Amino acid sequence: MPTFVHPSLLWGLPLAGVPLLIHLINVLRHRRVRWAAMEFLLASQKRNRTWVALKQLLLLLVRTAAVALLVLVVAQPVIQSPLGGLFGQSRIHHTVILDDSFSMSERWGDTSALEEAKRVVARIGAEAARRAQPQTFTLLRFSRAERPALGTQPDLLRETVDRRFAEALAERLESIEPSHLAVGAAPALRAVGQLMGREGGDRRVVYLVSDFRARQWDEPGELTDLLTRLNEAGAELHLVNCVDAHRPNLAVAELVAGPGTRAAGVPLSMEVTVKNFGTAPARDVPVSLETDGQPRPAVAIAEILPGEAATERFSMHFPTAGEHRITARLDADAVVADNARHCVIDVPQDLPVLLIDGDPRADDARYLSAALAPGGPVPTGIRTRIELPRYLSLNPLSPFRSIYLLNVDRLDASAVAALEEYVRSGGGLGVFLGERCDNRRITDQWHRDATGFFPAPLAGETELPVDRLQRAPDLEVGEHPVFRVFRGQRNSFLATVIVERYFAVPDDWQPAPDSATRVIARLRNGAPLALERSFGDGRVVAFLTSAAPTWNNWARANPSFVVAMLELQAFLGARPVEDAPCRAGEPVHVELDPIEYQGQVRFSLPGDRDDSTALVDAVLGPDGKLVASLPSADRSGIYQAELMRKDGAKQVRRLAVNVDADEGDLTPMPGPELASRLKGVGYHYHGAGAFQLAEQARAGRNLADPLLYLLVLLLVVEQVLAWSAGYHPPAGQLVAKGGAR
Repeated sequence: MPTFVHPSLLWGLPLAGVPLLIHLINVLRHRRVRWAAMEFLLASQKRNRTWVALKQLLLLLVRTAAVALLVLVVAQPVIQSPLGGLFGQSRIHHTVILDDSFSMSERWGDTSALEEAKRVVARIGAEAARRAQPQTFTLLRFSRAERPALGTQPDLLRETVDRRFAEALAERLESIEPSHLAVGAAPALRAVGQLMGREGGDRRVVYLVSDFRARQWDEPGELTDLLTRLNEAGAELHLVNCVDAHRPNLAVAELVAGPGTRAAGVPLSMEVTVKNFGTAPARDVPVSLETDGQPRPAVAIAEILPGEAATERFSMHFPTAGEHRITARLDADAVVADNARHCVIDVPQDLPVLLIDGDPRADDARYLSAALAPGGPVPTGIRTRIELPRYLSLNPLSPFRSIYLLNVDRLDASAVAALEEYVRSGGGLGVFLGERCDNRRITDQWHRDATGFFPAPLAGETELPVDRLQRAPDLEVGEHPVFRVFRGQRNSFLATVIVERYFAVPDDWQPAPDSATRVIARLRNGAPLALERSFGDGRVVAFLTSAAPTWNNWARANPSFVVAMLELQAFLGARPVEDAPCRAGEPVHVELDPIEYQGQVRFSLPGDRDDSTALVDAVLGPDGKLVASLPSADRSGIYQAELMRKDGAKQVRRLAVNVDADEGDLTPMPGPELASRLKGVGYHYHGAGAFQLAEQARAGRNLADPLLYLLVLLLVVEQVLAWSAGYHPPAGQLVAKGGAR
């Protein structure tokens, strides 16, 4: 039995009786009048009455059929092949893959990409519910496919489609909002592919309803493979694009603490980066700021070129120790989710720094301590502690933000091992040499053929010849963070530094281009004076001269020494991962010391949600630490972890979760370009506004086109019959009669 795309238009079928009605009216209004000439014609007509009546009846039937066909063409009948049930094709499984990544929150006018997508899904469900044929329906969102801890969770899985299905689907769609995730189509397509492999003989139709951004579809290698596998599984593919234009969008791409000492009462530089995903420059972009929920003066970015990012630096001041929340926001634009970025800065009361001096008089340590923590009204946030080398073997080093070796003559094996473990774990180590140092011991024990922490082998003490002409300063620095503050200064205090003695490296030594060691400062003769080495997760900076003014005059009344040492401490004390935010969709982890904390953590989620808290049991890790994990932080914002200490006291840790700013790139992939990248994939492409299920995912064959051709043929036949049934005198007779006049 056929179904109809537009069954409401079948009311027009009674119009097929109009030709018959007209014929009857014409018959009723004839009057019989006797006329001699007409009697002759009637006698002639009796001889041809049967043939004339047949032609008129055929003409009437053709006209009636033409009106009926016109109504059917508009209603679009769809008929199921009688072989469908025989070969197992009587039931259709509709699988809708709905993109709910945050780029789908793009708004224009009074709608959004996700609203357009939900209308398409509702239309599919409504059209399916109108069919008498058995059908099932699956709805899977991008954000609910292949989640690491939760697996794949469709909103609907093989739901039977009945008359009430459209209403139930509309209610489900009403609750769907854009996620804060940047997940693409691949996980959902993989999940659907696995589902296809378990299905029987149902006819399968897959709809991918998305915004098809160039970022994901410009090089769709894996996506092409997944779509091809669906083709091979017998699925009919429909790609529905929910956006119609490329709209500009700005995103806060980064919010981080800049270089400098991080301590209470010490100004800390911050950097905010905004990216322009539009096609025109963005000028005078205001960025509003919040600290611990309180507004503070905004910063402005003068210009951001298309496709580029711009960074603005500003200063923050935290008068108290503890965790502080910083948020940067942009004005509303096409996408809201990427207009805010969050950061949590843990500010200690001060930074403990360990100074190990090989000389009991600790001359080098006192000079360095005076530079790092001079006291007075302007705090540096650094607290120094001076010890002898044996301290390294007898005490834990992890509490110190950085460690300095100053004029150390020897370290026992346990001290070297402790230092290397400290640096590998992310610590910073500074080294200054002096008259007590032994180049062979440093080369053999500290450097160890580039396997130890010291950056280079040493050849021995060397004097720097005096430059009588004073054509060049003794110290030449590069673009390293320790010396960046001196960049561009023609009359820098560095020019007054005089180096008399230093340790030279072997003549044939040069750091390999791909090594973890680089020279960051040289003497005027080209010899290395300061070197940096990455070691594990930490870093080492070694000066091949003294910190005290014994081999140089740097620490004696030269302001550049204080500045350089503070920059050195900021570089060594930086912990790149300590306040790095998580990305939305990734799990959140909190480490606990089992000696101090109980094994449960209560997470408070950002936003006003029904599931605003989650109680998580911590698991003992291989390193002996308890780890409490929130499986998926699916919203951006500040998460709070409430810890319970063994003594009953509560403690709160905060974690920042941010969106992947690159998802804010709204550059679309037009249909023709998408086709060029999906060569070999069989699919139908639609815009959301023009998509019609019955034309594309039909339960049988649409007869609209064949009926239209039949209608044209009937109209041609009608014209021929109308001409044949009428009276048409020969053209020659008309001319003759006209001439007789």
